[in-house]
Amino acid sequence: MYYFLSLISGFIIAFMILFNGMFTQQYGVHFATVFIHLSGLLLISAIVLIKRARPFARRHAWFLYIGGSVGVLTTVFNNVAFGRISVSALLALVLLGQSVSGLAFDQFGWLGMPRHPLNKRRIIGLVLTIGGIAVMIDRFDTLAVLLSFFAGCTIVTSRTLNAKLAELTTVGVSTFFNYLVGFAVSIPVFLLFGMNEKVVTDLAISGSPVIYIGGFLGVCLIMISNVIVRKIPAFHLSLILFIGQVLMGVVIDAFLTQSFSIPILVGGTLVTAGLCIDLIINKAGSRTGPPAQ
Repeated sequence: MYYFLSLISGFIIAFMILFNGMFTQQYGVHFATVFIHLSGLLLISAIVLIKRARPFARRHAWFLYIGGSVGVLTTVFNNVAFGRISVSALLALVLLGQSVSGLAFDQFGWLGMPRHPLNKRRIIGLVLTIGGIAVMIDRFDTLAVLLSFFAGCTIVTSRTLNAKLAELTTVGVSTFFNYLVGFAVSIPVFLLFGMNEKVVTDLAISGSPVIYIGGFLGVCLIMISNVIVRKIPAFHLSLILFIGQVLMGVVIDAFLTQSFSIPILVGGTLVTAGLCIDLIINKAGSRTGPPAQ
């Protein structure tokens, strides 16, 4: 069930990227970050109130509350990298960052996450995954490559912090703090860097309602993530999210532009094959005992 929820989350990400991208084109990057966090905050606040949760009743370690600010970094990194390299290269490098950081979280059990150590039998699946990522990289820009990679690392860090806070509180409370902190951080970022965006210089309200629901989809995504993060390895979660995103992305492209990216399709196929092999090896290893290191 948790793997299926991960795949659904990948589908949600594809739509969220589409709607947020449309909003960004209409109003500007930094204002979009503020609005997405504000709309998400309003929704999760309503949910918390209905459930009569008390998010400020108890205090926990300060770093558990910064998942939202790390998420803002993800947006900034992606926005700077966008345009310097192709979309397929950006997606591939973000996946690489998620895969590397996911393997590190699995290997060392950072932030109290369950350990899933890497072993020699998993090399085949890992090689296929890396091959799929390499196929999708068709342009190279040092700054964009580094920022895209670190964007992937921040995704894993943010969802892990949110999941850890959810474990100590509730899924709703953790999601609330993600959007509260993200909104608080996004405002000064907008004031510093967003004064020349369309929302300030040439405001025109869009008549398409779907571009305004990215924050709502983000709430659904984070709440699902808070449930599944501790249930499956971080490396597997990153790959399944990517596979779901690619599958739905291909469908969206087919409807909107009547086209699709062959590198993305080939790379996604190789990543899927790598994931399947890794899952099979893990399952076989759990039956035969601890794997040889």
